Amino acid sequence: MTALAVACGVGIGAGLLILTSSTHASRPGRRLPSRDVPIGRAARSGATAVAVLALTGWPVAALGAAGFAWWAGDLLAGSRSTDQAVDRTEAIAAWTEMLRDTITAAHGLESAITATVPVAPQVIQAEIEALAGRLTHQPLDRALVGLADDLDHPIGDLIVAVLVSASRSAVRDLAALLGSLAETARDEATMQLRVAAARARTHTAVRVIAGCTVLTAFGLVVFNPTYVDIYADATGQTVLALVIGCWTLALWWLSAMSRFDRPERFLAAQPDPR
Repeated sequence: MTALAVACGVGIGAGLLILTSSTHASRPGRRLPSRDVPIGRAARSGATAVAVLALTGWPVAALGAAGFAWWAGDLLAGSRSTDQAVDRTEAIAAWTEMLRDTITAAHGLESAITATVPVAPQVIQAEIEALAGRLTHQPLDRALVGLADDLDHPIGDLIVAVLVSASRSAVRDLAALLGSLAETARDEATMQLRVAAARARTHTAVRVIAGCTVLTAFGLVVFNPTYVDIYADATGQTVLALVIGCWTLALWWLSAMSRFDRPERFLAAQPDPR
């Protein structure tokens, strides 16, 4: 019965996670977030908690397993988030170069932006298409501010600021300035890759520590349950809560040391005070 409960919990969680992922991926023009969606996290955490509770009967262990399942995507993501950030930065740089090369042949900035829509990098093509759509019913400067919010990137803010100034005839050599910004974006992508390479050892340490700890705990509970029977009473659950708390803090600290903090945007939308 215990094995059946574990299998059912894992199966339900996996089914909900697959269903949620397919629903979000099927929406056209939607940029998928770099982290798990909340519904998928909740399903995974719930299934893990049910499985651990059925296996051990310890509520503290179930809560700890649910918390680990919730944050596992962030802790064990490795270089995935960095790769996504680098791809996005390079895509912005490529689109800036396209815009620079198109401005000389197009009649105005709006025409140049529209001309780059079919050939924009796939990573940011949805954002460029949205910008072209806004140009049909909004002034150029307002539409560009919307692009900054869609890109959600510090380099994107710089490019939008230059384009807004150019739309108000405040820039002399726009093509040269866009070329410099594209070079800056590629330099930032290179810097992100170097930082990721330097912190790869810490990423590996997080994975190894988390994996070995989980496998060891699972092995003790399944193959040597008498060894961990001491945690079954109230005192044992209290001690287990302290152990899980210390382990969680150490793992979070290691993960924070290996995380790349992106510079803050200066064109970020301010919340409405009303």
